[in-house]
Amino acid sequence: MQTKSFSTEIGGKTMTAEFTDLAEQAHGSVLLRYGNTAVLATAVMSMKTRDDIDYFPLTVDYEERYYAAGQILGSRFIKREGRPSEAAILSGRVVDRTIRPLFPQHIRNEVQVIITVLALDQEDPDQVAVNAASLALATSNIPWQGPVAAVRIGLSAEKSLSPASGHNGNASESDFSASAFIINPTYAEREKSTLDILACGKDSTINMIEVGASEASEEEIAAGFARAVEEHDKILAWQKQIVAQIGKEKRDAGNLEIPAALSALYDNEFKAKINGAVFCGIAGKDAIHALQDEWKARVEATEELKDINHGFSKRFFEDKVDEEIHRGAVEENKRADGRAFDQIRPLYAKAGGISSILHGSGIFYRGGTHVFTALTLGGPGDSQLVDTMEEQDKKQRFMHHYNFPPYSAGETGRMGGINRRAVGHGALAQKALEAILPPADQFPYTIRLVSECLASNGSTSMGSVCASILALMDGGVPVKAPVAGIAMGLMTHNGEHRMLTDIQGPEDEFGGMDFKVAGTRAGVTAIQLDIKLDGIAVPILVEALAGAKKARAQILDVIEKEIAAPRANINPRAPEILTLKVKPDQIGLVIGGGGKTINGIKEMADVDDITIEDDGSVFITGSGGSAQKAKEMIEAIVKEYKAGEIYEGEVTRLMDFGAFVRVGPGKDAEGLVHVSEVAPFRIAKISDAVAVGDKVRVMIKEIDEKGRINLSIKSVDPEFASRKGLTPSTNPNGGFTRREKPDRPQ
Repeated sequence: MQTKSFSTEIGGKTMTAEFTDLAEQAHGSVLLRYGNTAVLATAVMSMKTRDDIDYFPLTVDYEERYYAAGQILGSRFIKREGRPSEAAILSGRVVDRTIRPLFPQHIRNEVQVIITVLALDQEDPDQVAVNAASLALATSNIPWQGPVAAVRIGLSAEKSLSPASGHNGNASESDFSASAFIINPTYAEREKSTLDILACGKDSTINMIEVGASEASEEEIAAGFARAVEEHDKILAWQKQIVAQIGKEKRDAGNLEIPAALSALYDNEFKAKINGAVFCGIAGKDAIHALQDEWKARVEATEELKDINHGFSKRFFEDKVDEEIHRGAVEENKRADGRAFDQIRPLYAKAGGISSILHGSGIFYRGGTHVFTALTLGGPGDSQLVDTMEEQDKKQRFMHHYNFPPYSAGETGRMGGINRRAVGHGALAQKALEAILPPADQFPYTIRLVSECLASNGSTSMGSVCASILALMDGGVPVKAPVAGIAMGLMTHNGEHRMLTDIQGPEDEFGGMDFKVAGTRAGVTAIQLDIKLDGIAVPILVEALAGAKKARAQILDVIEKEIAAPRANINPRAPEILTLKVKPDQIGLVIGGGGKTINGIKEMADVDDITIEDDGSVFITGSGGSAQKAKEMIEAIVKEYKAGEIYEGEVTRLMDFGAFVRVGPGKDAEGLVHVSEVAPFRIAKISDAVAVGDKVRVMIKEIDEKGRINLSIKSVDPEFASRKGLTPSTNPNGGFTRREKPDRPQ
């Protein structure tokens, strides 16, 4: 094996790139190690140019391998990898969104990048995957304007800024010590972090961001971005050294030559029209599409253009729309629909009102984007079991799912199944809401939200966040605070830029940036950045954060006007969940041999489910009082009896020296009433006083050193024997003397 190896230190750990002949048929490949995590990235570009498409055909596949975790995973019946998990889809999207803007977009040769995780330790494979893809592409002969770097940034909970720290949320980047941020935190460190930033970029700019946070301040996030850029510069310098030594000469991507007849047709007939179509003052792209149809018809009718590729002519027209939108925004301070740059479209919020069958629902409008979200609450047993390369047997109690039917965009299309976009948008909204959900020990329900995007005109993912918080509050889920989301856009022209709040239609499709920010009034909970540019400087992102904060407050005003706080009670149709705690060594007692005891409780109490955690936490899901009945049965099983307690028990068996009485359902809930504890006088035989099956009131006299229960009837009911017709005169010499009292069997 031929090997060239290059190493650098990032975040206190060694990153090593190995270039071998392992995948020698690929046009570019690298084995990248970080700590004990190893990722293989390959890149291939087809020789054939596709003339039937009008887009750059890039495919990114992220392959999980169970062996990477050093375990035999999968289901009981299937032990090989199947379709990609949602985690793998999201990781693939991270790589795709980072590398895609850096390709010449006029290329029509298929490019495929495959990331295969070969070994997984405590290091996050996502940032390793991006760096590996960058090296595979940068050292290949594939035209690409990289390299690009990725780093994950965490923030120590003890060192993060808060109003209590004295800064009142107005901290600058310099207020953070270098030690506050954690570079490429492990899984354990990420769990304790208040901020999780995955940032990718090049040349001191950022081109892809994923953020999850616990109401982080904009200042904390801005400082995190700046820290990420510092680490990017180190990684990029290292990658450029590698490319200089072993990089291949790039294939000629060709120049985008515009036929003179095409330019003339545009200049003569459409240049004057395009401004009116773009800046028509109407939300949406109908006017642009109408002009595009006219353009297509004229191209087809022009003799000099009869052989031109229709995808090429369509792309030419879209580039002209793109130029006009950017020029108009910067030079004329105009937006496509006539709004001010910081103006949000009309808002509408509705909590509930669909049907009482739903546990909660929300409807949210932001201009032409309309989203409906339904809430369903279930017991702990309804949680999703996540079993991937990175996580095994993890119970996920909160799920947000996103649907985008074709009619929402006024189109027809295939229904059914899921796609990467739907998975990504659903995960973003889920991340935005997780920070404000009550902990499981306070609200043990499994929570599922489904957002239906019924009309789309810009950022349905942030509309889903708003509709979902309405559904949660309508359903009585005690959320920490309401959350709202907004998408910020960017227009650039001749070195100047304009920031846009609440992008829609043409601004979303042709703008340079889609910067989605969600959070509460106190801080940010999630961010996602996608761009069409090579990168965006941190100061511009800070400007976008400020605009998003202002817009978020306006949206929260509308949401809180509709529903100021979660409803006092959950929907009556939602299941009732009761909790209790048993000692870990009592779990087996509750379950019983082969589950006999717990299944018997379920059947007798008619509950939906009983879930017992390893720490002894018991969750009972039922309705109509069934959960309370099951809870009482379990409490009786695990009850620890104390002297002085009084019960009504049932006589189970008789012995010469006394009667055994069961005072509860547990196996240790049977005690002995000695013959001397029946009456305040001696009786001849225990059978004169009680019989098997009798119900008697007893008091626990003592729990002996062996844990056995000794009971007394006379202590709680001195007249018991008399009511049975027993008196001292009828038993002058009856019973045992003290010396004759036998020992209780062991």
